[in-house]
Amino acid sequence: MFSRINSVGCYGMETFCVEVEADLHQGLPRFDMVGLPDAAVSEAKDRVRAAIKNSGYAFPASRITVNLAPADRRKEGPLYDLPLFVALLCASGQLQGDFAKAAFVGELSLDGLVRKVNGALPMVIQARNAGWTDVFVPAGNAAESAVVGGVHVYAVENVRQLLDHLRGDILLPPAPPPEGSEPRAADLPDLADVRGQGEARHALEVAAAGNHNVLMIGPPGSGKSMLAKRLPSILPDMTAEESLETTKLYSVAGELPGGTSLIRARPFRAPHHTVSAAGLSGGGSIPRPGELSLAHNGVLFLDELPEFNRNTLEVLRQPMEDGMVTISRAAASVSYPCAVMLVCAMNPCPCGFFGHPTRRCSCPQGAAQRYLSRVSGPLLDRLDIHIEVPPVDFRRLSAEEAGEPSSAVRARVNAARAKQEARFRGSGIHANGQMSAAMTREFCVLDGPSRQMLERAFQTLGLSARAYDKILRVARTIADLADSPEIALPHLAEALQYRSLDRKFWAER
Repeated sequence: MFSRINSVGCYGMETFCVEVEADLHQGLPRFDMVGLPDAAVSEAKDRVRAAIKNSGYAFPASRITVNLAPADRRKEGPLYDLPLFVALLCASGQLQGDFAKAAFVGELSLDGLVRKVNGALPMVIQARNAGWTDVFVPAGNAAESAVVGGVHVYAVENVRQLLDHLRGDILLPPAPPPEGSEPRAADLPDLADVRGQGEARHALEVAAAGNHNVLMIGPPGSGKSMLAKRLPSILPDMTAEESLETTKLYSVAGELPGGTSLIRARPFRAPHHTVSAAGLSGGGSIPRPGELSLAHNGVLFLDELPEFNRNTLEVLRQPMEDGMVTISRAAASVSYPCAVMLVCAMNPCPCGFFGHPTRRCSCPQGAAQRYLSRVSGPLLDRLDIHIEVPPVDFRRLSAEEAGEPSSAVRARVNAARAKQEARFRGSGIHANGQMSAAMTREFCVLDGPSRQMLERAFQTLGLSARAYDKILRVARTIADLADSPEIALPHLAEALQYRSLDRKFWAER
């Protein structure tokens, strides 16, 4: 006998429909599986055999051939256990029904429990796009899967529960769509905790408003890490599109917290400086997202920037420009989105006190420049805002008056982002920092005096074409924060100030 059951495959962020075909015919008992299965898929026959027997059913004592179509796409992971279970019961006559509009995804334990799998959200979206009306997923994936509209999602805890539903004995209720919740966590560190550092606080506000990359440089204890960790509290709300895309990425990576339907708070990733290039950009025999992609639509914070391996840092250059990282393997290439706001912090020298107003640098001659040279010029050029974070004096540290709270700053950031959303509506761009060169020319028009100032700065500072565009984008963001429809001379002057710091510390390189 023959049966065909629908399922969905996932490779990276790409999903595709899979038909699990089971054929039982006479001959010596044997179980063959074809259709380019990997080791985890091939082992499904042992898990399914045990699950069938331990659930009180008879495993077919005949020659079994299972095909995973299309046969030219490699199938990976244990997610085909559940459709294989249903296909074998249908082929052996132990289960009847029309399942042409249903899809099944899930891993089985030996006693018939249905275990959580990675990538459920994009797979349910693929099932809906294929025209299937019912999708059966593990109970652990119910919250994320129920986000998808236009399809009935059924959360399955074990195979007995599934079979009762398929026979019509005890029907499962469709998983309810998630209720709306606050887009941000209540316990995020607040900018009000930061004493002093008015210029650095404002620079982070500009960066958050326009999604600009930031480099903070200053002595130990000046508050660089403290400022970076409070950046999420002033980031704008995620759009519905950004939230869904980020959740899909975390679903594929297996990083989605249990019971989470949608990620509504922007990610904040802070890998240690010992991270490898593959850990940062993604990789492995089965390519997985790295820290760069897990920070998509959020912040990637690299503390002690020169301590990172230089080859690891150079991996960032192309993805920072394209917003996408591609991992190529012999079998296929996988692309993961990585539109991140890169925030870096570093000391000016190994001891940390080069250029300090009161403390003397104890590094040997030339050590400071060798330390700074660990950050390459091309990477430095991709950082829109360079800001010096000086030490804070006792008077400001001991002041009882709290600084401006994150809520007030975030209100201004949201207002600026609303202008940008309206400006770029329909283009897939959400912030000034993501503008293309053509958009920069269209939306960052300068008047005569501003053009003359930029020309003088370009010649004096030896700026690159990339730096030219980034200065204009930052100036556009400053103008948005000031509620100005045009870029005025003060806006451009502030943007230029954020590009002159490297000339102080890297001048002798």
